[in-house]
Amino acid sequence: MSVQFLGMIGHRLASEIIPATGPIFDKKYIAEFAQAHENAGFDRILVGYWSDQPDGFLVTAHAGANTSKINFLLAHRPGFVEPTLAARKFATLDNLLDGRLAVHIISGGSDHEQRRDGDFLGKERRYDRTEEFLQVVKNSWYSNESYNHQGEFYQAENAFSAIKPHQAHLPVYFGGSSDDAIRVAGKHADVFALWGEPLASAAETVNAVKAEAARHQRDVGFSISFRPILGRTEEEAWAKAEAIRAKAKTQLEQSGYTFGLPKPQSVGAKRLQDAVAQGDRLDSVLWTGIAALVGGGYNSTALVGTPEQVSDALLKYYDLGIENFLIRGFDPLNDAIEYGRELIPLTRKKIAARQQAVSTSTSAVA
Repeated sequence: MSVQFLGMIGHRLASEIIPATGPIFDKKYIAEFAQAHENAGFDRILVGYWSDQPDGFLVTAHAGANTSKINFLLAHRPGFVEPTLAARKFATLDNLLDGRLAVHIISGGSDHEQRRDGDFLGKERRYDRTEEFLQVVKNSWYSNESYNHQGEFYQAENAFSAIKPHQAHLPVYFGGSSDDAIRVAGKHADVFALWGEPLASAAETVNAVKAEAARHQRDVGFSISFRPILGRTEEEAWAKAEAIRAKAKTQLEQSGYTFGLPKPQSVGAKRLQDAVAQGDRLDSVLWTGIAALVGGGYNSTALVGTPEQVSDALLKYYDLGIENFLIRGFDPLNDAIEYGRELIPLTRKKIAARQQAVSTSTSAVA
């Protein structure tokens, strides 16, 4: 397997340890943030979705206009844009980006978040809607003839999209950890995204998704998200982690900002809370300190250590069949630059060496 590194860009400087600064749609920062990832050697960058933040389509378009090589992953929640229109919006953006787009479909893990945008459908039903949404979107993308759709959530008559994705196949990433999420992912996902869980629970999810995809004669790739904290020494890295915990705790208490939490309906949040219950440090370098502060509400677990140690930790997930690593820091822009200096090239080098060893061994046997 090849390895892909994903980052995440925001529309202004902000994190758990950095109070939001600048205009809420900071064009200069968006451009610089995307360029920093491209220069650092990332393959793709995620643009997230929130019920009270700027539109991700336009953030992605602006970032794309200021880069030339890096790919994008646009988060989208079904339920607010009709799938026929969403398909055209995705296809148009993919053409604008010369084929650099993938979409990350999120059904929504918080009733509170969904209702802020006017969606009062329950969580289980949201996955049923997502399944139908993706069916219609793919019909618009790949059908050369008009079609009719009469479903439970959507209806369309004589639907057709003149604009198709620039790519022959526009990748669909899929988020969610529930049985319903796995069921839909098995049918539609190209890449299934996990939050940073311990190795044992990540392996369980990988195996469950693979089994579901096999029922539909499909293969699915995997992505996992971490917040690496690097130091020149192990001690320095852990001291940095504790400083981040202290700053995050203070900022959360002072601001009252909860990052859209809690997410009582989210199985992913529950799985991270289970990891928190196992301890502060798991699998040697997996740290749950920030996940504990935010109730496991988003990708908040960290890998802590030297670049060598964190790279070795990533390889253990790679051995589970996970080939996409979404890494973002608590000092977002500066950490992206730091990852590009050593962690990304070091991990690529180790995987290339493994592949070369396998190739040499195979040639020798032949």
